[in-house]
Amino acid sequence: MSEKRMLVVPAELVKKLDENRGDMSQADFINFLIDNQLKQVSKNEHYVTKDALGEFEQGIKDLMRNFLEFVVSYGLEMGKYPAKGDLEELSQRLKGVEKPLQVLEEEELSEIEQR
Repeated sequence: MSEKRMLVVPAELVKKLDENRGDMSQADFINFLIDNQLKQVSKNEHYVTKDALGEFEQGIKDLMRNFLEFVVSYGLEMGKYPAKGDLEELSQRLKGVEKPLQVLEEEELSEIEQR
């Protein structure tokens, strides 16, 4: 026979359980509710995999690079030539966007998890 424990809950909760459990015992009804909730949580899967996050990050970088290239080419066609320093800075930024994804170190991951 399984071991039994006592759970202290507010009287309003016991009243709610009794009103909604039908022919089930309190223990069976609580077990039923917990099982259903766990099944719903596993179906919803509210998390992102490392691969999906990497693909998303690369897609955003590609989008940013394409947008910057568009802005520069549009400005050049309109006759607005940027200063030499501006072009070099923009070129450096574009190169930074093209860098491959780097795996986060463990301390960076723990820092993100703490937020």
